[in-house]
Amino acid sequence: MSLNLNQAEFLRSAAKPEDFPRDGLPQVVFAGRSNVGKSSVLNRLLNRKNFARVGAAPGKTTHINYFLLDRQLYLVDLPGYGYAKVSKAEKARWGRLIESWFADPSLMTLGVQIVDARHKPTADDITMCTCFQDSGKPFVVVANKLDKLKKSEITPNLARIRETLGLEDSIQVIPFSAVKGDGRETLLALLERSAGRGPLSSGADGQTD
Repeated sequence: MSLNLNQAEFLRSAAKPEDFPRDGLPQVVFAGRSNVGKSSVLNRLLNRKNFARVGAAPGKTTHINYFLLDRQLYLVDLPGYGYAKVSKAEKARWGRLIESWFADPSLMTLGVQIVDARHKPTADDITMCTCFQDSGKPFVVVANKLDKLKKSEITPNLARIRETLGLEDSIQVIPFSAVKGDGRETLLALLERSAGRGPLSSGADGQTD
């Protein structure tokens, strides 16, 4: 039986570690640069237009936002990183908050790092990927904005992402389009597995749906 995507609700914004849910439910965490389309990916995943707010300007997510899916799974939305117009003090606060989340090994079930399929990953992307790698937990990379690439660009761009992030072959890179829905079924299947509905493992690069 599939997760009921209609049973999705915003739970809370966590500003400090004491706000993190620790009730044993699986937690799938989403991370990405401020302008990479993280909210759009979440909206497409759930087929809900405004479920995760798409801000008019990057850098609007300033806390760790929790969404409860079908009362069985948390979707965890980390603050977007790499936004230049945020003050150094605010960036430092975000960094401490994210570090405290990763410091608790009981929280993450699956990590989802979203990058821009068009561009080489940035230094901030590499830093975020290192956090996922060091966690020892399963994670995947979602290469968003696939619809903006020519077909001939897809394979070399995915290879560049894998090489730049230093990903092992076992880490899945999912080509994704929040506009057209490519990759949605692949990512949705991982959510199902995270909720305990199948084996959770990373494989070869995902195929477009």
